[in-house]
Amino acid sequence: MKLLILDGNSVINRAYYGVKPLTNREGLFTHAVYGFLNILEKMEKEEQPDAVCVAFDLHGPTFRHKMYAEYKAGRKPAPRELVEQFAPLKELLTVLGYTVVEKEGYEADDILGTISAACGKDDFCYIATGDRDSLQLVRENVNVVLASTKAGQPVSTVYDVAKIKDEYSVAPEQLIDIKAIQGDSSDN
Repeated sequence: MKLLILDGNSVINRAYYGVKPLTNREGLFTHAVYGFLNILEKMEKEEQPDAVCVAFDLHGPTFRHKMYAEYKAGRKPAPRELVEQFAPLKELLTVLGYTVVEKEGYEADDILGTISAACGKDDFCYIATGDRDSLQLVRENVNVVLASTKAGQPVSTVYDVAKIKDEYSVAPEQLIDIKAIQGDSSDN
């Protein structure tokens, strides 16, 4: 089985900033939804998966917040114009037959890791995200596709084990150590 998992929060965020603002007749912003669907369509054409699911964060604390109260404390809140596009996107994805996965206390990243780890040796998993943290999930049957939108057009770069070794000079699982040494100001 070939599976495509999208990091919903990351991809809609990239789409929001990569597509010029659009609104519908009621004045609601729609450009992030439009950009997200363009990225999804492009990825489906390129990877031709047997199944697709989209993972989202839920608003609220995660187990990381319980471990460290200052987790992500320095992040600015998402713009209202982006936030208002999440519910319509999730509804649209569901109506179109895609599986939307969310879990209280967990982030979309956790869901991506859990689902990709469940892929057996005869399965193949593509993880679409704009978050380089997911590169640590790459292995022989898991590729990460870094998705973005430039000038309204979807752009993606596929990372497999060889590309990780070429670009970072380490195995994918060693990226965890690199990130731990570097720190991450966005996560605080």
